[in-house]
Amino acid sequence: MVAIDVNSDLGESYGVWRLGDDEAMLDLVTSANVACGFHAGDPSVLRAACVQAVERDVAIGAQVSYPDLLGFGRRHLHMAEHELRDAVLYQLGALDAFAQVAGAEIAYVKPHGALYHAASTEPAFARAVVDAAAEYDASLAVLGLPGSELLSAAVRAGLEAIGEAFADRAYRPDGGLVPRTEAGSVLIDPDDVAERAVRIAVDSEIVAVDGSVISVRARSICVHSDTPGAVGLARSVRSALDAAGVGVRRFTE
Repeated sequence: MVAIDVNSDLGESYGVWRLGDDEAMLDLVTSANVACGFHAGDPSVLRAACVQAVERDVAIGAQVSYPDLLGFGRRHLHMAEHELRDAVLYQLGALDAFAQVAGAEIAYVKPHGALYHAASTEPAFARAVVDAAAEYDASLAVLGLPGSELLSAAVRAGLEAIGEAFADRAYRPDGGLVPRTEAGSVLIDPDDVAERAVRIAVDSEIVAVDGSVISVRARSICVHSDTPGAVGLARSVRSALDAAGVGVRRFTE
């Protein structure tokens, strides 16, 4: 049976500001990329996300970011490699404390926003993320774009490299994501998103914005929690995968 993991970015509320529906999404995903406080998520939000994930047997991943609360981690910051390494290490320890209290531990690392893109293409940023993960726990997996500098750095460091694809984001012909600043970068039609998820899982391919078909070797599919109608999108993805006979389970199993 073909099998795939489904992940989503969670724990992104902050104080009185609510973003997404973590509990509803946790009923649909198998891996949770939980914010670590640098781009979103306060301590109580992080703790709740970890507790709810453990209750549903959902893997907990640390979604590390630049220290950019005002920009939601979507602005590139020029940081020295050692400074970024230490910022990532700080976040891993913070989230793992809540995971441990909930009865689990963080299983993987996934950069967020601008750091995700920087670590995908720039060796120094990729090294910073991976070095922090390897120092903290050499059993951690690293989740990122197939063929990226991030996953290459993970392999060199002896960490498990997990490729992911995005069902709700538009792709460039070179396999990169269309920037969020461009129209059509985020997909919100449930049928379209579900169809893309099945094609990723079954055929390991996705259609780029120019109509070309690109190969995407992914063990996990991401559905963002802050997209309009995110819960409906995730539900459509799960239903379509089930209908196609695709098993949905944690990549950490």
